[in-house]
Amino acid sequence: MAYVDFLSSVHKSTKRDYLARVLEFPKAEAARLAKKWDVEYWDGDRKTGYGGYHYDGRWRQVADAMVRHYGIRPGDRILDVGCGKGFLLYDFTQAVSGVEVAGLDISAYAIKHAKEEVRPFLCLGSAARLPFEDKSFDLVVSINTLHNLYCHDLDLALREIERVGRKHKYLCVESYRTEEEKVNLMYWQFTCEMFCTPEEWQWWFQHAGYTGDHSFIFFE
Repeated sequence: MAYVDFLSSVHKSTKRDYLARVLEFPKAEAARLAKKWDVEYWDGDRKTGYGGYHYDGRWRQVADAMVRHYGIRPGDRILDVGCGKGFLLYDFTQAVSGVEVAGLDISAYAIKHAKEEVRPFLCLGSAARLPFEDKSFDLVVSINTLHNLYCHDLDLALREIERVGRKHKYLCVESYRTEEEKVNLMYWQFTCEMFCTPEEWQWWFQHAGYTGDHSFIFFE
């Protein structure tokens, strides 16, 4: 298991006003709306989610970096756990012609409004119960998803990712190293349930038997 950072450039491209996040709209109401995983979260106002989650190509650099790092080839099978609208999966298909992709997300809205080219390969479901056979994917990724689970489902999801992956696995979750980063995370998030330091995340990985790579997002 290694720390591999594919996400910092994407994460840091967004400018964040943490204080405004908790002052401009009641935070509890924003979280309630966001956790419906419906239009308010994906394509509603910025106060309750992404403020319009549209394909803009930003995930292509992530797909390219993963392809290089993991040596992805035509015919390899890639699963995205928490795929949202499938933008990363689409970029994988553009990065390597002939890869097979699959995605799972808890949001019916996201799947319905996913990128047309990959929509047929997406399914509705929970990360804690993946509807796939053992060792059926060459690369399993999960980006900004697992921290939204309660601890019992997090444990199951880590074990499920390990179960369906036959080669490479990678996940990215939110974390904090200082009190300032913890407050910024709490101010910014709408859907996070697991507020863990890197050391606590490492404990979870070991506890669940997760052997893949990982990285953390910090709200500096």
